[in-house]
Amino acid sequence: QVQLVESGGGLVQPGGSLRLSCAASGFTFSRYTMSWYRQFQGKERELVAAISVAGGSGNYADSVAGRFTISRDNVKKTVYLQMNSLKPEDTAVYYCKADRSIMVYWGQGTQVTVSS
Repeated sequence: QVQLVESGGGLVQPGGSLRLSCAASGFTFSRYTMSWYRQFQGKERELVAAISVAGGSGNYADSVAGRFTISRDNVKKTVYLQMNSLKPEDTAVYYCKADRSIMVYWGQGTQVTVSS
């Protein structure tokens, strides 16, 4: 069955870094656009970053551009989100998403808390 399993979340101080991973299985990972979303408490999910099937530099929300980097490894079937210079306002549940045409899969989410 399809699975997207996020890991790497946790508690970090402002200015710190975290690297999120999302391991995929059950579908042809290399054919799917991969994205990271986040959801603040009481809010809808918002797009953080996305990367095409071919890889490359990705696209970013203005709020994270220059601080976050999305990447993918099609051999390991994993997408990453390197988060640097973290701020308290980055505190959220982070989700990975795979999509191709009408097929959309979501992970279960991982909590990121930025606090001193």
